[in-house]
Amino acid sequence: MDGETVLAAFRVESQRLYEKVCGLPEAEWDRPSPCDPWTVREVFVHLTTAVGRIITMLAEPEPQPSGVLVTAAGYYAPDERFSPGANDMRVTTAQESVGAYADGRALAEHFDALWRAVAEACAEEPPERQVRTRHGDPMLLSDFLVTRVVEVCVHGFDVAAGLGHRPWPTGAAADVVARLLLDGRPYDKPVVVAGAGWDRTTFLRKATGRLPMSESERTAAERHGMRRLTLG
Repeated sequence: MDGETVLAAFRVESQRLYEKVCGLPEAEWDRPSPCDPWTVREVFVHLTTAVGRIITMLAEPEPQPSGVLVTAAGYYAPDERFSPGANDMRVTTAQESVGAYADGRALAEHFDALWRAVAEACAEEPPERQVRTRHGDPMLLSDFLVTRVVEVCVHGFDVAAGLGHRPWPTGAAADVVARLLLDGRPYDKPVVVAGAGWDRTTFLRKATGRLPMSESERTAAERHGMRRLTLG
């Protein structure tokens, strides 16, 4: 996907997420999220940390060209990065990091400043800029940014569900995530499964495990081109 398109999606989705949480009453932050055992606050801390990794990566030396780059889809391979141990560490890290923020508003304001810094930094980099993930993978920055759009969009589903709100993805971010799931193709018509058409948001929630998907539904969706991604 074009880097400028992905960056634009990251901007609008991050802005949307901030707008949805910046005025939350403090007690709402401690509601349970669908990502058990995380609360809404802990999910938000996790996605904030995930977004901030770009700042760290850009501060490090660029990887030497190797000719073998991990793609955005390849980043979600079913290996040690999404193992039970790695997922347990994600849970613990988010829970332990909550104390760094005085309250939910402070967390929201930190996220707002952080995503803006990330977007500004990415805009200054050339299209061929490579980064190395914390798992050791060399990637194009634009491909890694796709994974950050996934973080903000998909964990936005979790935050919305925890708050009892309808999902709020922007069209730009939903298109980026859909193209990742459909090998670059847009989600331009409802996927019909068991006689029912899924709109794009329903498809994204099902494909990322935010709504249940039966085996028959999964088989039908894969016939429409959906590929499986391993998500933490």
